[in-house]
Amino acid sequence: MPIETFAKSGETKHTTSYYAASANPSPDRPKLQGDHQIDICVVGAGYSGLSAALHLAEKGFKVAIIEGARVGWGASGRNGGQIVNGLNASLQTIKRRYGQDTANFVAGLVQEGGEIIRERVATYDIQCDLKHGNIFTGLTAAHMRELEERRSLWASYGLHNQDMLSKSELRDHIGSDVYAGGMIDHTGGHMHPLNLCLGEAAAFEKLGGVIYEQSPVISADTEAAKPVVRTRDGTMTCNTLLLCGNAYLGHVIPALTARVMPVSTQMMATVPLGDVADELLPTDKCVEDVRYILDYFRLSADKRLIFGGGTVYGGTDPADVEAKLRPAMEKVYPQLKGVKVDHAWSGNFALSFSRVPQMGRLGNNTYFAHGYSGHGVTGSHTFGRILSEAVAGDRARFDVFAKVPWYPFPGGRMFRVPYSMMGSWYYALRDRLGV
Repeated sequence: MPIETFAKSGETKHTTSYYAASANPSPDRPKLQGDHQIDICVVGAGYSGLSAALHLAEKGFKVAIIEGARVGWGASGRNGGQIVNGLNASLQTIKRRYGQDTANFVAGLVQEGGEIIRERVATYDIQCDLKHGNIFTGLTAAHMRELEERRSLWASYGLHNQDMLSKSELRDHIGSDVYAGGMIDHTGGHMHPLNLCLGEAAAFEKLGGVIYEQSPVISADTEAAKPVVRTRDGTMTCNTLLLCGNAYLGHVIPALTARVMPVSTQMMATVPLGDVADELLPTDKCVEDVRYILDYFRLSADKRLIFGGGTVYGGTDPADVEAKLRPAMEKVYPQLKGVKVDHAWSGNFALSFSRVPQMGRLGNNTYFAHGYSGHGVTGSHTFGRILSEAVAGDRARFDVFAKVPWYPFPGGRMFRVPYSMMGSWYYALRDRLGV
């Protein structure tokens, strides 16, 4: 029996982000209308879907993407633009929960997403302001111990891309005195996330791929030998279906709804800062601190400070994004007190209870990947490649993640938000106390 659910709202315009305001030209793509057939259908034109679709198109498969709004409309086009290696869950946590073999496997792919992004940018000449290097900062001695433990742990797996920074060394990179020190990852980076999406979509289309926009999926038969996707105006029957809607899939696939929770994070972009920007971030690296509820920031190509942080469990937007973020920005950079903010926006990411991304199958011919838990820029590119490998017949890496157990949120769908909020308060208190 087909899975029936409610239609998504199908908003067609991008949010009020700096990225949408500065996006490269992109065509309006048609809605899915009438009945169609395709070898592979991908739901979602964000990083996961685009990564999988582009890899498959390169292998010669006929692929169509169905997107409920616009390419990059969700998290992939709204995020902080930071290429941060690793998963939300640490290698130590993965080893403790799932064993050494799984930890070894994950360590072998934590840098892969960034490598895929750089390869895509180079191969397809994607104009997305790609920069290199990211910095993790600590505000307390406990944070610095955490960073040193991470650096040592990664080195034990043969990953030597990270170096510790003392308070004075960090000052060479960040024009602020609030931090106790930090750690630089030379293989991280940052870019314009929506333009990366648009460039990947254009590359996919040049290889013969088709993208349907403004086509919210209202149901999908994931159990059929040939899955069927239904929108308001059409259907797509396929040999293989990939579900890559992540935090914006809504309730379309009930079997996946309980697996992740949408969480809202907020961002804002100042006016162009000119020479002041060079004082804030002299080496033009992106930054995030290591608190449970963290701040993250970087410079845009036109020297705006893009500053993000905060979380709202359940995915609702705060009434005033700027009012929420400005105190944190001015604490890091007091010299920006009162500076004008041109853009402020929110976006959802999909949080899994284990903080480990999930991958699996529904029926025999429907695959899914989601739950990057705030580390989706790199994770989605890696998981998109792994999905493409599975569809092409190599399920070795897919099977490792498909076998990792997932856990529902305590309290179920009704109480998962208050339970998660209580957990975040606890960890935020630990950050404030420096323990």
